[in-house]
Amino acid sequence: MPAPDTPRDTILGTIRRAVATVRDETAARAAVEQRLAAPPRNLIPARGQVPPPQQVELFQRMATLVAATVEPVAEPGRVPHAVADYLSAHNLPARVRVAPDAALQAIPWDRRPTLEVGFGPARADDPVCVTAALAGVAETGSLLLASGADHAAPLAFLPHTHLVVLSAADIVGVYEEAWDRLRRRQADRGLGMPRAVTLVTGPSRTADIEQTSLLHAHGPGRLHIILVGPPAHGAEPLHG
Repeated sequence: MPAPDTPRDTILGTIRRAVATVRDETAARAAVEQRLAAPPRNLIPARGQVPPPQQVELFQRMATLVAATVEPVAEPGRVPHAVADYLSAHNLPARVRVAPDAALQAIPWDRRPTLEVGFGPARADDPVCVTAALAGVAETGSLLLASGADHAAPLAFLPHTHLVVLSAADIVGVYEEAWDRLRRRQADRGLGMPRAVTLVTGPSRTADIEQTSLLHAHGPGRLHIILVGPPAHGAEPLHG
């Protein structure tokens, strides 16, 4: 009877089988390019297939269920007031780091002179950041954020408090529509897919330790969404 495999034999055997099944790199690249050019459609839940006003209501309900907070405002000019009032209510310093997004830069931040606003990447000492979202997904209350020159990914991870400015016109029913929106934007800019796409569903949390849910585990412990203008009021997308 042959001797049983040692742990070393098992590991080396696994490696040999993996190496033997490595696909030709040219064929693998072609397969990826084909998938990106014609992405398959996945299952689309019925829950998100509702008219835009109901999508907005569903988004708010689902976002609240995952411990985010949502504050509707009528127009972009109210955003500085919503930000300043939120900071005051949570005893936070009147200082925010804002993503260098053209839509956010166009907001009249000077309407709240006491609010200190800095644009650019997140720094270690920034307690609060403000970003835009490319889309809000009604079926789960999630936000889609794409990295790029106008949105450094660390802004959504480093600060304890994350404020997101989202136009109600940028809310879609399901994830497939959010990906469609991202692909269109990148194509309009003559770009490929961004380096990173982040889907944010509520504040960061984990239950890895003794199954106890803890906030601010791998990212912000607070997520506050400032929802600008429902579609019925003629809101324009932040990123058309």
